[in-house]
Amino acid sequence: MKKLLIVSASVFFALAVKAQTPEDSVKAVINQLFLAMKNSDPQLLQHCFADSAILQTILEKNGKVEIQNEAVSAFATSISSLPKDAADEQIIFDIIKTDGALAIAWTPYKFYFKGKFSHCGVDSFQLVRMNGTWKIQYLIDTRRKNCGI
Repeated sequence: MKKLLIVSASVFFALAVKAQTPEDSVKAVINQLFLAMKNSDPQLLQHCFADSAILQTILEKNGKVEIQNEAVSAFATSISSLPKDAADEQIIFDIIKTDGALAIAWTPYKFYFKGKFSHCGVDSFQLVRMNGTWKIQYLIDTRRKNCGI
């Protein structure tokens, strides 16, 4: 009887681990992006994005809002030139919503460069599930020095 209980518990645990929610899958690809940044891994970074992905940053200069665009390939190249552990973006998953193949994630963050605080803000992700895998289609963020988040 004890052996049956152990086997049953093991099967239940294996199924529970395997039963990942859509929100968990969204978190996984976003965490993979930040792991790629931290490890200076351009291939892993590009794997997180859809082929037609858009990257933008909202900046405020002299009281005026500007939107800065960046190609995923350029972002990957800049990350690949950094030493491992230089880029450390620490996020909090605030909101994740899914509807079929569409997901959004709102993640306040603090960014550290070579161990020193650089800036903070919010990342807003739009993701699309393609062939069973979530890919980042659109990422826009804010950047500021004051971190009242």
